[in-house]
Amino acid sequence: MTATFRFPRFFVTSPAPCPYLKGRTERKVFTELVGQNAVELNDALGRIGFRRSQSVAYRPSCMDCTACVSVRVCAAEYEPSQSQKRTLRRNSDLVVTACRPWATEEQFALLRSYIQLRHPEGGMAEMDEQDFADMVEQSPVDSLMMEYREPTEDGSRGRLVGCCLTDRQGDGLSMIYSFFDAHHPTRVGLGTFIITEHIQHAARESIPYVYLGYWIEGAERMSYKTRFRPLEKLGPQGWVRFEEVISQAQGELAF
Repeated sequence: MTATFRFPRFFVTSPAPCPYLKGRTERKVFTELVGQNAVELNDALGRIGFRRSQSVAYRPSCMDCTACVSVRVCAAEYEPSQSQKRTLRRNSDLVVTACRPWATEEQFALLRSYIQLRHPEGGMAEMDEQDFADMVEQSPVDSLMMEYREPTEDGSRGRLVGCCLTDRQGDGLSMIYSFFDAHHPTRVGLGTFIITEHIQHAARESIPYVYLGYWIEGAERMSYKTRFRPLEKLGPQGWVRFEEVISQAQGELAF
């Protein structure tokens, strides 16, 4: 018997204040990722700019704004900048483990610390432990939690300093959400290291792309994404190389 493909139903949210650009409103189009075709649907939607949150795929659909631009790194061609090379050397001793998507108290404690320092006014500031568990565990696709731990002399599990919830898509790794020890006294650039490690892992496994979500011109919080080259952006003609010029000062900022 031939399997039937059920076309998804799309919905649109009501307009709400934009969390990135002051004075603007946001609206999203979304659909549920359910049933036996959830993986294929997520892959297809990912290639046209959708992102996953739990069992929902969404993308911006604002009436008067197109600032949100999907971006992805071409893994095989990636060459780290001098700043990124220094970050890699500083953190090369970290133990990287791909874990099943199961939330832990240790991960949640790290997330809370990260949000309180980096995004205290953001939409995740009120997230509790159950919300975090839902974010990590409610995935209908191939997801994993990447953990970054400091090494120990006896080989036991070291201190957790970074995490990234990551989806394996048909043509790439999609970094859903990353967080790290932003208070660490010596490990500068952990966010940069996590992204770079994903890109290098993808290159080793012949995975074409690493999806970084949305870049938003004028939103300083999103500017770090342009530091990973070569970068492609999704536009009316499909995926094209991103040639946005960034200053040396911006490129050297620690993330």
